[in-house]
Amino acid sequence: MIKRRASMETEIRKRMREGSGEVEVRHIFKKEELKGKARLVARITLKQGCSIGSHVHGQEEEIFYVLKGEGVATENGETFVLKEGDAMVTGGGSSHSIENQSENPLELFAVILLF
Repeated sequence: MIKRRASMETEIRKRMREGSGEVEVRHIFKKEELKGKARLVARITLKQGCSIGSHVHGQEEEIFYVLKGEGVATENGETFVLKEGDAMVTGGGSSHSIENQSENPLELFAVILLF
């Protein structure tokens, strides 16, 4: 299946997971378009000062791959910087959050897989 950008739904989520500002989520493929166990395949953009608040992934895992920019991520209380080309995976009861403290947009490729 080929899916053109024009057919990808984009939504703006305010204070996503009790974070700050707005998060742009471009759904590359929606769950119902896939046969596997993914519930999210998206490009996520956070502008300066915007964040996704801390949340837990129980019977799933989330992968972030940084396409552009830099973000401050927290996983289970430990904070670190993610830069272009870096990736992280969180799941199995772990919590995480991410914030853009830089002037440039932070763009992530995100996938959530169910166990």
